[in-house]
Amino acid sequence: MSSRTVPGSGLWKGMWVLLYTMVRTIFKPKKYLATVNYPKVKETPVARARGVIALDQEACTVCMLCARNCPDWCIYIEGHKEEIPPDKPGGRIKVRNKLDRFDIDYALCMYCGICVEVCPFDALFWSPEYEYSEAQMGDMMHDMDKLQDWLATVPDQPELEK
Repeated sequence: MSSRTVPGSGLWKGMWVLLYTMVRTIFKPKKYLATVNYPKVKETPVARARGVIALDQEACTVCMLCARNCPDWCIYIEGHKEEIPPDKPGGRIKVRNKLDRFDIDYALCMYCGICVEVCPFDALFWSPEYEYSEAQMGDMMHDMDKLQDWLATVPDQPELEK
């Protein structure tokens, strides 16, 4: 024990910090408080906030990269192949994948963003939407129509720097 340390001085320093913070918070103007009364006052998230994952159904090619790279296995995809007739007579019949099911179970999702990063066709985006809770845990499975609706809330990409 050093000669400068007084027993119990840490306790008194901690009590002083507590008292100082309480008094400062009481006399602080209300607009500078960090908390909001959530149901009555909605907080606006920052522009690139991670809320939910939105899906662009037209861009999805059912490549399954997002589902295979998801560490939680919370993405469920089903699709079928559709034949497209040739443009010219005698041409080859083209085959395209069509999306039948794209569900994300947000009860399992850990919001890591790997699925958004690995999508080579830019079909998945982060939406700042944060009010999507459900009363039942089983209702946290959102289908592709709900994910498509969240696409409207995705902010525009920032301009590239020159």
